[in-house]
Amino acid sequence: MIKSHVLGFPRVGEHRELKFALESFWKGDSDEQALLAVARGLRKRHWQAQIAAGLDFMTVGDFTLYDHVADHIQLLGCEPTRFGFTENQTALERYFGMVRGKSGHVDTHALEMTKWFDTNYHYMVPEFSPSTQFTLHASRLLEQIEEARSLAHPIKVSLVGPLTFLWLGKSKALGFDRLALLDQLVPVYAQLLSQLAKAGVSWVQLDEPVLGLDLPSEWIARCESAYQPLKSTGVKVLLATYFSSTQGHTSLLCKLPVDGLHVDCCRALEDLPQVLDWLPNYKVLSLGVVDGRNIWATDLDRAHSMIQQAFDSGKGEVWIAPSCSLLHVPYRLSNDASIRDEVRPWLAGVHEKLDELKLLKMRVEAHLGKTNWDTAQAQLWQAHQTRVHQRQQSPLVHNPAVRTRLAELPAGVDQRSSHFNTRQAKQQDKFNLPMLPTTTIGSFPQTANIRHLRARFRKGELDRHQYWQGIQQEIRQAVEFQERIGLDVLVHGEAERNDMVEYFGEQLEGFTFSANGWVQSYGSRCVKPPILFGDVSRPNPMTVDVTRFAQSLTDKPMKGMLTGPVTILQWSFVRDDQPRSDTALQIALAVRDEVCDLEAAGIGMIQIDEPAFREGLPLRTSRWKEYLQWAARAFRISASGVADETQIHTHMCYSEFNDILPDIAALDADVITIETSRSDMELLRGFGEFAYPNEIGPGVYDIHSPRVPKKAELVRLIQKAIEVIPARNLWINPDCGLKTRAWAETEQALKVMVEATADTRALLNT
Repeated sequence: MIKSHVLGFPRVGEHRELKFALESFWKGDSDEQALLAVARGLRKRHWQAQIAAGLDFMTVGDFTLYDHVADHIQLLGCEPTRFGFTENQTALERYFGMVRGKSGHVDTHALEMTKWFDTNYHYMVPEFSPSTQFTLHASRLLEQIEEARSLAHPIKVSLVGPLTFLWLGKSKALGFDRLALLDQLVPVYAQLLSQLAKAGVSWVQLDEPVLGLDLPSEWIARCESAYQPLKSTGVKVLLATYFSSTQGHTSLLCKLPVDGLHVDCCRALEDLPQVLDWLPNYKVLSLGVVDGRNIWATDLDRAHSMIQQAFDSGKGEVWIAPSCSLLHVPYRLSNDASIRDEVRPWLAGVHEKLDELKLLKMRVEAHLGKTNWDTAQAQLWQAHQTRVHQRQQSPLVHNPAVRTRLAELPAGVDQRSSHFNTRQAKQQDKFNLPMLPTTTIGSFPQTANIRHLRARFRKGELDRHQYWQGIQQEIRQAVEFQERIGLDVLVHGEAERNDMVEYFGEQLEGFTFSANGWVQSYGSRCVKPPILFGDVSRPNPMTVDVTRFAQSLTDKPMKGMLTGPVTILQWSFVRDDQPRSDTALQIALAVRDEVCDLEAAGIGMIQIDEPAFREGLPLRTSRWKEYLQWAARAFRISASGVADETQIHTHMCYSEFNDILPDIAALDADVITIETSRSDMELLRGFGEFAYPNEIGPGVYDIHSPRVPKKAELVRLIQKAIEVIPARNLWINPDCGLKTRAWAETEQALKVMVEATADTRALLNT
């Protein structure tokens, strides 16, 4: 038997309907009922797409208004008590209070946010302590099941598994092991599954991607005891792993008391032979043969071969699916006229991937003798495979000059000419900054006027000169504001930039772009990743004119703002026909050329942002060393072509750094800025214990929340930072860029930050 399904569907809507509904609700322009109506409409549309594609199940439970992990916090009844929720607050008010830090009567820092494994999706981090209690609140999920049942199609419910939910959380009590909560958590899962059985659900998918990590032995030892109580709940359980190999405990997973196992055949193909040997034939084997993380069309011959291996090994029931949730890819690409014509046939968004699953299933059914394989189907198959092979053979992807330059890099190309201590002294003499210099991360609010300017320019309603005049005015206002409130190091605000990666990709060879290829980054925040299909080079300077103009408006230092090679790599849909390390080095050389041109234009501070550096780390530690070597080298190549007096900054956010601090130090940036406010400076402590040698700017307020911090809060955080890092090496800045915020709250928050810094300087001088 062959069946098809998906592990999850995108939530935001093909035209970002959920984003706009959320933002309207948060602004008070619509009510809760209007928001929930948009959500219901999206769910129904997504289920109907799954039915139309011939999938054997509709996946329910994967939809969320903001984040699926935050949904589980409410589902499992473990909202942190620090929010002080009352019985008078609705579930939705509490929900947005947790994820945004400001909702109704809630006004505190939101849940910490960090990357979902090695993706660019951000999840909200559960908080655990010895007092954590779990109670089931399944009404919202049960309502969605009732919605789905009206479509009269089999349902599979998708949930985060208990081990993954605990692992993704953070212990908020010193020395507390959150694994101790498993015995309390599992009965709540059992209760939930029993309720789902009563609601007529036959299959539940429990996502356990942590089983692809190097888990401590005590976590592995608890796997069977976690799943044994779920066996008798009346539903069948499909255990889903993805993103990484389960090598080391694959045998254990095959023996767990579950009814099926999903394996990622795109990222963990090495698991398949062992699973075919060890998974009992009476259990369902779900094969992730379509890449849920990238947008290249599937090689159907290769995928069919894997499926056939499963049947040849004696498996009685095989399911086929994408490797992971389709959350990470755009809805549709085949009709996007903005994508380069030659490249578009090589691509597959969600709907194209559903078509691939449908064609694969038909081919397998024909092979099994259940249906006929007719001429029309054979032609579809052949046309698809022809497109796959055209990409492999296309001259578009290769640039001999780029490859020659990479092959002939001189020794020492990734090293600054002097040690940091020497550079620091020269930079202090040059810039003469005060103790605890203040700055921002780079972007300022993208106002309606900026978006209108950009839209009119793209439509041809404004010529380049008119557009540039409008952008210049936005930059003037940003510079005037920064000088007025007393920031020490300024930025131009990035009014001309649509996205920190797309903006650069548009000016580099080897990229193409979609008009509507949106994917969710977090909550209502969506990004449109560039499509990196070929060798990368920089034909012309990308930021020199705008940065030179901004510097001409002030005597204070103006940072040149660039996105680093690893982040451009990570936040693009990257070619998979060569090692990622080669692609990263190509991008690094393009960024290096821009850095050198900025320095030649008189820009003395240059920030090369690498927020995705930690995100790119392989999930298995055995592969860390190789990645960290080439990733750090790529950054250093981009940054090392300048004089000692030129100060190189970098920025990283929403990641744990403690386990790779030597490699962060090996980047040798003069200044690094990081996100620390949501963790109450906890993330900074590792830098102090490591004795991080260069300068550092820990973020002192959360830019993802609309709340304006109080001055006393920031003074306390700055003082906590001084306890860890010498004041002479500290900078003061927000957590991240301010692009998504409104000007009113931005102005207030930055004024508070500058005032808190002044108060702290005064305390240091007494």
